[in-house]
Amino acid sequence: MHMYKKLTLIFLLIPLIGKSQSASTTYWQQRVEYEMDIDMNVKTNQFTGDQKLTYYNNSPDTLNKVFYHLYFNAFQPGSMMDVRSLNIEDPDRRVGDRISKLSDEEIGYQHIKSLKQNGKDVTYKIEGTILSVRLNKPILPGEKVTFKMEFEAQVPLQVRRSGRDSSEGIRYSMSQWYPKMAEYDELGWHTDPYIGREFHGVWGDFDVKITIDPTYTIGATGYLQNPDKIGHGYEKEGTEVTTSDKPLTWNFKAEKVHDFVWAADPDYTHTTAQVPNGPVLHFIYQENSENKDAWERLPEYMVKAMQFVSENFGKYPYEKYSFIHGGDGGMEYPMATLISGDRNLNSLLGTAVHEMLHSWYQGLLATNESLYPWMDEGFTSYASSVTMQYLMDPNSDADPHTNSYRAYYMMAESGKEEPLTTHADHYHSNRSYSINSYAKGAVFLHQLSYVVGQETLMKGMKRYYHDWRFKHPTSSDFIRTIEKVSDLQLDWYLEKFVYTTDQIDYGIKSVVGEGDATYVTLEKVGEMMMPIDLFIEYEDGSTEIYYIPLRVMLGEKDVEDKTAARITESPWPWTYPTYTLKVNSKTSAIKKIEIDRTQRMADIDRSNNSLDLKKATKAYEDTTK
Repeated sequence: MHMYKKLTLIFLLIPLIGKSQSASTTYWQQRVEYEMDIDMNVKTNQFTGDQKLTYYNNSPDTLNKVFYHLYFNAFQPGSMMDVRSLNIEDPDRRVGDRISKLSDEEIGYQHIKSLKQNGKDVTYKIEGTILSVRLNKPILPGEKVTFKMEFEAQVPLQVRRSGRDSSEGIRYSMSQWYPKMAEYDELGWHTDPYIGREFHGVWGDFDVKITIDPTYTIGATGYLQNPDKIGHGYEKEGTEVTTSDKPLTWNFKAEKVHDFVWAADPDYTHTTAQVPNGPVLHFIYQENSENKDAWERLPEYMVKAMQFVSENFGKYPYEKYSFIHGGDGGMEYPMATLISGDRNLNSLLGTAVHEMLHSWYQGLLATNESLYPWMDEGFTSYASSVTMQYLMDPNSDADPHTNSYRAYYMMAESGKEEPLTTHADHYHSNRSYSINSYAKGAVFLHQLSYVVGQETLMKGMKRYYHDWRFKHPTSSDFIRTIEKVSDLQLDWYLEKFVYTTDQIDYGIKSVVGEGDATYVTLEKVGEMMMPIDLFIEYEDGSTEIYYIPLRVMLGEKDVEDKTAARITESPWPWTYPTYTLKVNSKTSAIKKIEIDRTQRMADIDRSNNSLDLKKATKAYEDTTK
C-alpha cells in the first residue's frame, strides 16, 4: 500500500477506536429536575398542576422525541390494564373487573393543557398511559432543556396502589400521580404501557408544593421545607405553628431520587422515631382499635431493622424514611412506602421490613424493574427474610429462605416455569411472575452463597450496593461484582439460572468399596451444572467434605464449614455426566453420604442426594436372602 494511503487509513481509524473504547467503558445516565405546584380539590378529587422539568441529556445520542408516563390513564374502562386483568388466567383480586366498572367520577386521568420546550409549544400525542412528544428542536448530547407543562388530573377510586378512598378509608394514596419523564438509556426509551406491574425512573431532584385542605396531614418523599407553617406533627418541639382555615401549601424537597410519592388524610396520626446514627423514621397512619397496638409497637422494631440492614447491606443515605398508611398492600417509593395498615403486628412488621428494604434494591440500586423484577423483589425478599429472622429470633440457625425454595420447587415441577429474563408485563400468569420475581430471585442469591460462600456473598452484596447505588445496574453488573469479590468465573451461573429454566438435579449413582478405599460416583441428572459439596459422615462421628468445584469456575470457594475437614477434588467439567472420587476409608466405616447438606443448592429431586450406607446395606442383604 502507498505510504500516503497507509497514513490516511491510520488517521481514519483513530477516532473510531477511541469512540468504541469510550462507548464500552463509560457509564452514563440521564438526569431530571422537577418543580411542581399542585392544587388539590378534596371535594372533586381533582387537581391542577404546573410542572417545570429540566432534562439533562447525558447520553451520546441526539434526542428528537421525549416520552412521559401518564399512569392515572390506566384507571379507565377499556385501558390496557383493564383488559389485561379481564383476560389473564389469574387476575389480581384487588383489580379483577373493577376498572371496567368505574364511573366518570371514579376513573383516573391526566390531561395535558399545555407543553413547551424552552418556551416554545411542542406537538404531542397521548396513547393510553404514554405521552409522546415531538421536539421542536433536538436535544444534543450534553445539552439540557426545560419543559413547562400545565396539566389537570382526577384521582381514581383506589384500585391498585394509587387512588382515593381505599378499603381502609385512606383518602389519597398519591403514587404514579404526575406526568413522569420516561427513562432513556443504552437500550433506548423505556415506554412500557402501565398494566399494573413495575416502574423505572430517571434520577434527579424534586421540589414539590402541594396545596390542600388544612385539615389534611401529608406524608411524602423528601424533606418538608415549611414545618412551622404546616404543623401536623412535623414541627420541632417548642416551635410556634401558624394556623389557618385556608388551604395549606406543603413544600417537600428530595435530591437524588427517581420518583415522588405522597398520601393525605384528615385522620392521620403522626409519630417519629430516631435511628441512632441514622434517619428519622416517620409513622403516619389512621389509628383504630384493631391496628393501634401494632402501629405503636412498630417503631421499636423498625429502628432495629434499619440499623441491621445498614450494617449488613449498606448504609441508608437519607435522613428520613416514612411508613405511610395507604395503598392496598405494600408498595415502595423513595424514602417512603405506602402500606395497608389494618393488620396485626406480625403482618405489619413483615410488610414494613420488606418495603423498607426496597429502599436498597428499588430505591437506591434502581434496576429496571420491568426487565429485572427478580433483582428488585428477589433481592428484597432475600434481605427481608434475613432481617426478619434477626428481629424475631436472632439466635436461630434455621434457614430463613425455605419458603422461597418451596415456592420455586412448586413452579419448577408445574411445567409452567418461565425464564427470569421474562419482561414483568409478559408473564403468562400473575402466579408465574410472583414466584419468579420474589421466590426464585431470593433463591438465586441464597444458592449463590453455596457457590461462592456465605461470607463472600455478603461482602459482594455490600460491594454491589457501594458501587452501583444511584445508578441502574443490570444482572451482568451484579454478577461481575460477585466475580470481583470471589475471584471466580460466574457467567455460567447467571446464564443457566436466569436465562433458562434448566433445573438442577444431582444424585449419588454408586458407592463401591475396594480394600481400604471407597469410590463414590455422582451423576448430573438435570440440565444445570453446579459445584458439589459432598458430606461424608463416619461411624465414629467425624465428618469430611469432599469439595468438587466446576472447571468453568476457574477457582474454588473459601472453606465455609470449619467443623469438618475439606478435601478439594479436581474440578468437574460440566459436559461429563458422571464424576467418580476416591474416599480414603473403608465403606464399612462410612455412615452417610450426602450432596449439599446445607440444602442451598436448589436440587429439584433430593431423593437421590443422600445415602445411608447401613440402611442401604441392610436393604441389599434383605433382597438377597
